[in-house]
Amino acid sequence: MESKLKILQGAAGLFLRYGVKSVTMDDISRELGISKKTLYQHVENKADLIQQTIQSHIDEEKEMILRIREMADDAIHENVILARHITQVFREMPPGLAFDLQKYYRNCWDLMDDYSKTHVYGVIKDNIERGITQGIYRPNINPDIIAKLYVNNISVIVDEEVFPLRNYHKENLFIEHINYHLHGIASAKGLKLLEKHMKENLED
Repeated sequence: MESKLKILQGAAGLFLRYGVKSVTMDDISRELGISKKTLYQHVENKADLIQQTIQSHIDEEKEMILRIREMADDAIHENVILARHITQVFREMPPGLAFDLQKYYRNCWDLMDDYSKTHVYGVIKDNIERGITQGIYRPNINPDIIAKLYVNNISVIVDEEVFPLRNYHKENLFIEHINYHLHGIASAKGLKLLEKHMKENLED
């Protein structure tokens, strides 16, 4: 397990630095200081390695989101801390990653897409229901619809045909997205909390 974890972490580091398309299995074995024979004892091929690396990342993200939800003071605080974490993820994401996954490793892209449409959807829906109960989101909004809009807006953010990387920074796009989302659902009480949490967590 330790060798497998080392391989996945090493591969993830290379993919984040150089993108999934340009990194070869030779690059990975050289970076890790292991033979390709050893590498292939743990993965079938490059596509399998990418898929396992993404699954490992998804598992880590689920754990991180759980910790964030447990530490948040309220539903808006939870959303803002999540936004801070996601902007850091976007900051580390190499240009063209989403495009390369969609074009060359479709199964891997589908894995990420399924995570977004199931787990992230569930997290956001729960957050909206929590915020309504706390009186900081408007009571007349539909959690199911808003959560689906949130998830699909994320898909638009990473679509490089809609937002070309030469013109937009993904982290800025996500900040705009979270502002748009929270201002659309917050109650008057929630808007005051939003201003407080944004200053404490997202403003430099």
